[in-house]
Order: sequence, then C-alpha cells, then structure tokens
Amino acid sequence: MYVSGFVQGVFFRYETKRRALQHGVTGWVRNLRDGRVEAVFEGEKEAVDAMIAFCRRGPSGAIVKHVEVFWEKPTGKFESFYVRY
Repeated sequence: MYVSGFVQGVFFRYETKRRALQHGVTGWVRNLRDGRVEAVFEGEKEAVDAMIAFCRRGPSGAIVKHVEVFWEKPTGKFESFYVRY
C-alpha cells in the first residue's frame, strides 16, 4: 500500500511497526523520496484489515490524504515486521 499526505516525520513507520507486531502481521514499511509511505502487510485478513484502517488515519500528527491498497497473494517470506530504510 501507499499512503500520501503529511505522513513523514510524524512517527508513521514506528507506529505502523508497533501495531503490526501487536496484530501478528509481518512485512515492512518505508518512507519514499516523494513523501509517501509504502507498506507491505501479510497475515490474517482481519489483522491486515486493521493495519489498513490504521494507515487510513495514521498516528496523531499525520494528515492522510490518499491511500492506495493493492491485494496480492501471500508469499510467506516475511518472518517479522520491520522498517526499511
């Protein structure tokens, strides 16, 4: 997924990782040079849906303007959730 708006410099990646670990979701999150945040989530549908719902509003301080979600088949290649740099 891609999240745009005021989403960098507001702990978006940190909070996404914290919530992903709480929900048992694997994958990663990173900032993009164009100001968006990109994330990949893998896990139970309810848990992934919870992560998408979080990203639609973001942490306090974020102003989410647009979210693009792309569904793909799970790969099972992620062991945890991490921040990519």
